[in-house]
Amino acid sequence: MKQNVLLVIGFTWPEPASTAAGNRMLQLLDFFKNEGFDIVFTSTASKSELSLDLDALGIISRDITLNDSGFDDFLKEINPTVVLFDRFLTEEQFGWRISESVPSAIKILDTEDLHSLRKVREVSHKKEIPFSTHTWLQKDITKREVASILRCDLSLMVSTFEIKLLTETLKIDTNLLLHLPFLLEEIQATEQEAWPDFDERINFVCIGNGKHTPNVDAVLWLSKEIWPLIRKALPEAKVSIYGAYMPQQINQLHKPEIGFLVNGWAEDVNEVFKKTCINLAPLRFGAGIKGKLTTAMENGTPSITTAIGAEGMHNDLPWSGAIAETPEDFAREAVRLYSNKEDWERAQQNGLALINELYNKKMLSERFSLVLNNLQRNIEEHRIQNFMGNLVQHQTLQSTKYLSKWIEEKNKKK
Repeated sequence: MKQNVLLVIGFTWPEPASTAAGNRMLQLLDFFKNEGFDIVFTSTASKSELSLDLDALGIISRDITLNDSGFDDFLKEINPTVVLFDRFLTEEQFGWRISESVPSAIKILDTEDLHSLRKVREVSHKKEIPFSTHTWLQKDITKREVASILRCDLSLMVSTFEIKLLTETLKIDTNLLLHLPFLLEEIQATEQEAWPDFDERINFVCIGNGKHTPNVDAVLWLSKEIWPLIRKALPEAKVSIYGAYMPQQINQLHKPEIGFLVNGWAEDVNEVFKKTCINLAPLRFGAGIKGKLTTAMENGTPSITTAIGAEGMHNDLPWSGAIAETPEDFAREAVRLYSNKEDWERAQQNGLALINELYNKKMLSERFSLVLNNLQRNIEEHRIQNFMGNLVQHQTLQSTKYLSKWIEEKNKKK
């Protein structure tokens, strides 16, 4: 192997064709390949039909198991320079083994989103109570996730809102965090000219993986309260629902007579967006940033979403469409954009500016490369400065380590 080796410990095997998280992981793998790393991807999960073909990308893949000392031998064999944890749960499971077996390896956590924030918001929504940071701070999952961030040398954050939450509310050192949203290619003028224009597009779309609870809730809300209002104003309109792993409660909403079409997984989501006039994303809870919204922008399709949907995604730049909180506002904005070419084209241009200014792959990759190189040169000093991380590492390494060893011995006796 080359001098630089990246070990990825995946929460799942990446599925770029069905999840934003899969696309995110593919972007990170591409970054490290361009940086000259050999890559080994591991996971305890099972692969699916939609799992990325890592071999075709020249990436070694290996199944691993929990509470297995054989993983320690594997670590020493490949001797990774950098370890990338896919979500904090994998750091909890394997972080102590990294620290013991390859202590010089730089530990990077890709948060995807703050899971604790998403979970607490979901509970608040179901209980019909306002979300508050006070509630978030009290939850065990928040303490676990923040401890994981402190134990790592760097955590990649996709949302500016979440960075602000960690640095202002919890006073986490900014040197431990890097704002790294989706790494997207700049949209060239030739690509924009090839987009179908307003008069060539028709109807609405709503896209989201059915395993992701915020997406399921969004489709249910759309079906029950929002779509009837849109359909009343636009009697011929249709909305197409796309997403892998849709549960039965979504599939049974398929009603062509009212223009509500549940189509399942979209093989080419870009083609779907290019043919569609408006993207609907009525998300009532969640965290991170939303791949469905940036993909819509990449194809010139304005989106109507909520404040939660657009959170941490556009800084001070105007949104590519509209932000609405009530069914009435959502429907009114949908009808306005669907019926007004000038407003629609302005929203499309806003999306173009957002992709090229905030999600520019070249700019973001250069920033990440600089931070990574600095870490490699100064990792000892970086860790000395992270006293709270050292403290959390000292306490949790021992408890996690001995619980894992106990489970391992117990398994041997079966």
